[in-house]
Amino acid sequence: VYETDALTLFKGKPYAVILPSSTEEVSKSVKICCRENVPFIPRGAGTSLSGATNPENGAIIISFSRMNKVIEIDIDNCLAVVEAGLVNIHLSEQTSGTGLHYAPDPSSQPACTIGGNISHNSGGPHTLKYGVTTNHVLGLEVVLPDGEIVQLGGKTHDSLGYDLVGIMAGSEGTLGIITKAIVSLTPVPETIKTFLASFKNMNDASKAVSHVISAGIIPAAIEMMDNLAINAVEASIHSAGYPKDAGAVLLIEIDGANCSLNRQVNKIIKICRSNYATDVIIAKDQNERKKLWAGRKGAFGAMGRIGPDYYVQDGVIPRSKLPEILRIVSKTAHKYGLKIANVFHAGDGNIHPLISFDSRIAGQTDKVIKAGEEIITACVSLGGSITGEHGVGIEKRDLMPLIFSKEDLSAMKNVKSIFNPNNLCNPGKIFPTSSSCVDAVSKVGVPVGW
Repeated sequence: VYETDALTLFKGKPYAVILPSSTEEVSKSVKICCRENVPFIPRGAGTSLSGATNPENGAIIISFSRMNKVIEIDIDNCLAVVEAGLVNIHLSEQTSGTGLHYAPDPSSQPACTIGGNISHNSGGPHTLKYGVTTNHVLGLEVVLPDGEIVQLGGKTHDSLGYDLVGIMAGSEGTLGIITKAIVSLTPVPETIKTFLASFKNMNDASKAVSHVISAGIIPAAIEMMDNLAINAVEASIHSAGYPKDAGAVLLIEIDGANCSLNRQVNKIIKICRSNYATDVIIAKDQNERKKLWAGRKGAFGAMGRIGPDYYVQDGVIPRSKLPEILRIVSKTAHKYGLKIANVFHAGDGNIHPLISFDSRIAGQTDKVIKAGEEIITACVSLGGSITGEHGVGIEKRDLMPLIFSKEDLSAMKNVKSIFNPNNLCNPGKIFPTSSSCVDAVSKVGVPVGW
């Protein structure tokens, strides 16, 4: 279980696994590791998709499965204090009936932990309107790589001094170990409208996405799935209600005050129709809405219907470039003889090509890795980025020079060295370790000074 995270392409056996029950036990464990010069890695639920919690060359895993409590829910100030190992969805379940919820909702929400979400600055379907995880974190309790316990931020939205909470968010466990978090709670919207729009092809669906945003509408979420993903989901979920003959579907959700939504509903339907939508339905009640979202959030697991293994990518492109990147994904699939399903956060241009393969077939894993790198390189050439929410970890560390110069990377390493001078806390992650990245940069002609 502890050899890998959800990205199973990179594995390594840990020396041992520690399951602390308190911040003090985490601190003592880290101090022992420092004394013996043994690397250590914090781990939540292992749902990360970049190899960020993998013990590549051996390390001690510090698992947070026992530190999973809600310490405080402050309704008046719209915040909660939680331990790092708390499963994301459990916080919203505990605030049910209060009029508040925890907004960040990665697709792995029923399993992923809040500490892991903060470490990766995770996104999710509702990122478009509500922002990524860091936008909801007020304060942190952190065990530094030398074992010292520190408090960063607090219960107010504005803290004095440097934004150390912001630095810690997205650092993938390379700057310290998050043990507790103070997070904002968001009011539950008065009304939610969820649409499923069907299209003959991905191109029409992509244009509809751009036109919805350019019309001044900021939906809570816009998710897109292609025909391969639709049929995998329907075979797995059975009752999601996605039309199997559609070339693409958009799952669009808007929320807010009831009086303000009717005009948006009509606008969205009109835009979808003008972009050749074959059908647009609106969920009639909460039960229908849950079914539609069950299809989207179950899409990764449904890939088992296509093949025994899958590799999910995580690139970002400008919304206007969606048709171009989808054509490139299709060509890449044809080039390598692979099946690639597309499931992604279309509203913010965060694509997730799901490459289906069979690791038992000699050479297939190498093909999949090459195909993934070509797709990410294309994202950069279109003005995008190498990751939107899954992080860098092991998977993308040698692609970092595609978007960062030597000087940029040096500055980041300087920050890391202040927190983690002996490189014992989650070593080997984020930063390039080989010269292969030089070749990757030359392919797209990005001037980075390497």
